[in-house]
Amino acid sequence: MQRYDRLREILGLDPDKDFLAIYRLTATYEFPWDFTRALELALFRTYAVPGIGRLLAETAEFTERAQKRYDDTALLLDAVVEHGFAHETARTAIRRINQMHRSHDIPNDEMRYVLCTFVVIPARWLDAYGWRKMTHHERRASANYYATLGRHMGIKDIPGSFEEFEAVLDAYEAEHFGWDEGGRRVADATLDLMASWYPAPLAPAVRGAGLALLDDALLDAFRFARPDPRVRALVRGALRLRGRAVRLLPPRRAPHYARQNPEIKGYRDGYDVGELGTFPLPGSGGCPVPHQRRASGAGAQPPA
Repeated sequence: MQRYDRLREILGLDPDKDFLAIYRLTATYEFPWDFTRALELALFRTYAVPGIGRLLAETAEFTERAQKRYDDTALLLDAVVEHGFAHETARTAIRRINQMHRSHDIPNDEMRYVLCTFVVIPARWLDAYGWRKMTHHERRASANYYATLGRHMGIKDIPGSFEEFEAVLDAYEAEHFGWDEGGRRVADATLDLMASWYPAPLAPAVRGAGLALLDDALLDAFRFARPDPRVRALVRGALRLRGRAVRLLPPRRAPHYARQNPEIKGYRDGYDVGELGTFPLPGSGGCPVPHQRRASGAGAQPPA
């Protein structure tokens, strides 16, 4: 198999009918490392919407149980990619996602925005750092894949194309990005989590690299100091060099799923998809943590 053979396979499929197969090939064969990093970056974008960041801080899922929340999010979404929407394991994962979301008063526009980040941010990451860019064919398949996931989650007014997903994301961020103390706490906790995956002496460098990947709108929303331009250039240049190096490697011969990522730390002995995530506390009205009812437009947590 040659480097671009799998791309030819992808281009031979129909993005409107075979979107799951295309997305699986793109995410698990062509760009598994890049998709993981891009979806981590997508998390930060959701925190910069004050209602979303505030809710995540209130639940403490990303401030006190960051590794578990990271693991559960990746594994639940991974189950759908690996098994497909009709498989019982994927249906269980989606049911868990929906059960957790129903524990909170989450406006539809916030749920839709989070869905948009899953479509748009990986494509933008690959434009900047991938060994190749996502084709229009793959972008269309990705939009169809997440539109299907969104319908399973009960999200309304889902964009109908990649371009529409992108337009909704850009407009929503322009209107809603802003400061919230809870969002900043969640962003700090996520940076700390990522730094914890490496030897302690490297933690400041890892945190600095993470900040260097955030755009100015994100940095301003969190009130982070803007990184030294030289650090930003170094980090982003290193990622571009990695992409060029990967282009020279032979293609992956087996799929790599998120459950295989070394960053997944909490389930070394395996896991049951039906037991991932949070569960209601007795007497809490369905919510896994005590909280006050939120007004419409106050926020959401990323799909689970």
